[in-house]
Amino acid sequence: MDDFLVKFFHSVYVKKHQVHEDNYCKYDNQGLQLFTSSLYLAALIASFGASRVCSAYGRKRTMQIASIVFLVGVSLNAFAKNLIMLIIGRLLLGFGIGFANQAVPLFLSEIAPVKYRGGLNILFQLMVTIGILIANLINYFMEKIHPWGWRVSLGLASIPAMLLLLGSLVLPETPTSLIERGQEKEGHDTLKKIRGTENVEAEYSEIVHACELGREVKHPFRNLMKRQSRPQLVIAICMQIFQQFTGINAIMFYAPVLFQTIGFRNDASLMSAVITGVVNVGSTIVSILVVDKWGRKVLLLQACGQMFLTQLAIGGTLMAKLGNTGGLSKPVAITVVSLVCLYVMSFAWSWGPLGWLIPSETFPVETRTAGYAFAVSSNMLFTFLIAQAFLSMLCSMKAGVFFFFAGWIVIMAAFTVGLLPETKGISIDEMTDRVWKQHWFWRRFMAPHSHPARVPAA
Repeated sequence: MDDFLVKFFHSVYVKKHQVHEDNYCKYDNQGLQLFTSSLYLAALIASFGASRVCSAYGRKRTMQIASIVFLVGVSLNAFAKNLIMLIIGRLLLGFGIGFANQAVPLFLSEIAPVKYRGGLNILFQLMVTIGILIANLINYFMEKIHPWGWRVSLGLASIPAMLLLLGSLVLPETPTSLIERGQEKEGHDTLKKIRGTENVEAEYSEIVHACELGREVKHPFRNLMKRQSRPQLVIAICMQIFQQFTGINAIMFYAPVLFQTIGFRNDASLMSAVITGVVNVGSTIVSILVVDKWGRKVLLLQACGQMFLTQLAIGGTLMAKLGNTGGLSKPVAITVVSLVCLYVMSFAWSWGPLGWLIPSETFPVETRTAGYAFAVSSNMLFTFLIAQAFLSMLCSMKAGVFFFFAGWIVIMAAFTVGLLPETKGISIDEMTDRVWKQHWFWRRFMAPHSHPARVPAA
């Protein structure tokens, strides 16, 4: 928004309105990129502290801490008088996100019945996409309110934080979290309550066994470095790296900037971002409906093909039609927006939600919070790097930046075919025996007698 740029990034505002400014470089400003990316740097640091809080105090308490820290950050952003205040608020938002991203997917994976685990966990990503859409809609309308519309945009982030805080007060703690902290009776009662039946002994027995194994591990982060933990750790970190190197956050963070670069006016570019937000939400719903029927790998590989082709098409179109100055003709600009929508569509039913689902369901209980902390921190690190670098990459590589991301998608497809096991329909506490010990490559890392299989109760 121009009012926001005038107050905090005046040099960007001046460049933006220069007639002959390079299309690809008008937003290349390290301060602006730092404002965007500082949130993810803070989330990276917070995720490790959140892991310990999650284990010691539970998923529910971690969500409450996330909400409170986020609310403080929102207040600083909405009432910011200078760039320092803005960045500090942004860092606090990052700490809140680090805690929430640690607790919420674990909460969902542990509370969901096995046959619905994939779809229920993807609801987390669906809410993220709905949040993006709502934020884009708010920005579209607030952009017309001068000179304080940007304050409303930033301040309204307090609403989801309040919803998370109030929701976490009434939600139950997960049975796994209660049992691993020695509250077996409460865990048993909670399991009966959330399953709606008294017949939970088989599942309860599996959770107790997994937690007993977990208690034997006094140093989960150290245990995570052991050979038998390597498959889950590598998969979790790679999923997060690849999720970012699809280029999705480069497009979603900077969608209004990107659409302005190809010639849309300010309000038109925000509306284009809204359109991609709608596609994002709709496609995530598709993932919820099919992930537990078709499996994880089918969705990931289909998306690799679609994302690769659309990235090549976007890069090729911009290379051929968009010079350093001037804009695109309306038909070509609409074509680019359509290609971006096809790209977002494929990401939203695959690498977006599954990048969070797969790490949350593959770690055994003794390394689950520590392992997931590595997943969250890896995601935030590479989100930070892409957010900090994208506008500079766009300036130096121009349309070639889309070919850069297309190259990574080829690597992702090879990784999915060769190294990613299918986890559909397998309970979390049976992953070691039914997934890792059976995989052609990862089984060599498994100790012969680690995590003995339990025979379910009749």
